[in-house]
Amino acid sequence: MKQPERKSRNPLVLILGNKRWQFITIPLFAILCSLLAISVIILLVGKNPFAAFQSLLQGSGFLPKPTYAAYKSMLTDFMDTLDALTPMLFAALSVAVAFKAGLFNIGVSGQMLLSGFMATVLVGYSGLNAGIAKPLVLLIGILAGAVAGGLIGVLKYRFNINEVVSSIMLNYIFQYIISFFINTQFVDPVSRQSRNISQAARLTLMNVEIGGLKMRVPFCILLALLCAIILQIFLAKTKQGYELKAVGQNSLAAKYAGIRVGGNLVFAMTLSGALAGLAGVTYYLGYYQSIQPGVLSSLGFDSIAVSLLGNSHPIGIIFSSLLITAISRGSTYMSSVVGVRQEIAALVTGMILLFSACGGFIRYKVNQSGSHTGKKGEGKP
Repeated sequence: MKQPERKSRNPLVLILGNKRWQFITIPLFAILCSLLAISVIILLVGKNPFAAFQSLLQGSGFLPKPTYAAYKSMLTDFMDTLDALTPMLFAALSVAVAFKAGLFNIGVSGQMLLSGFMATVLVGYSGLNAGIAKPLVLLIGILAGAVAGGLIGVLKYRFNINEVVSSIMLNYIFQYIISFFINTQFVDPVSRQSRNISQAARLTLMNVEIGGLKMRVPFCILLALLCAIILQIFLAKTKQGYELKAVGQNSLAAKYAGIRVGGNLVFAMTLSGALAGLAGVTYYLGYYQSIQPGVLSSLGFDSIAVSLLGNSHPIGIIFSSLLITAISRGSTYMSSVVGVRQEIAALVTGMILLFSACGGFIRYKVNQSGSHTGKKGEGKP
């Protein structure tokens, strides 16, 4: 008969081997490894890694700075980080939805640009009051992004056009058409960007005075967090969410099980596009208030890596988005205080994503070690 399985004495296997929590423990382990690696690099350039990491946290509002300018404090820095976090969170959730259905939405930047432009033209220049303008901006962003994402899904379903190809092509189409309209109809002759939208339509409240401080208040950060929670419930607890994941894991098996594969592909891309649309309006009509013609936001591409870092888990994406946004926001302060170049912040991000990309391999090795440990305890009577 079988003897009781022996647990591994390797503390790493004990910590990472619990499959229920691997979506948290393995990304954290990857982040820790990346920080150790980047510490070595910072030491090689003659700087103190602890001072560098501390300055990153200070610049993003997680630790206090030694001094502040008038009307500024750690809270104002943190609110700036939350403002930058909002579109990143929406964009990463957009990528995650597509991933769950086995799709790769690389067109988030184009969908952001389309939704931001439509909301800018229809509402940003309209003169509507804030009570009508702000909800209307969100609605237009959702609809414009959903149409763009749904089109990619239809092309995939009806004509079997790879979603990567169609989304990249749509990125270029949106980029050049919108650039033409901005340069010919809506350009600001001084900044060479689109004219600034009205404050009533802007999704970030600027220079709000609270306790003697002037800060940015991101209007939609709570909406972004709520979307992450709702998306997790949808994927984990609903029939539609189960079918969407089943299609992503094995579309052929899902088809034989009676699941509408094509309908779920279109639905997933439509939902992904709607979230990308929310990212677009919170970026172009929130964090910024104008659009630079001929340029796709790098945030749409960064969100792919952020989603992978969060293991495409909506709750994990909240923390991965916060981490990457904090590093990006704190890079300028790190450069000015510690003397570490801003490119090091990009290197920190790159190292984190590189180690996170090995998450599947780490999970395989940990699970393999655990299973081998159990087999040693087997024996015959």
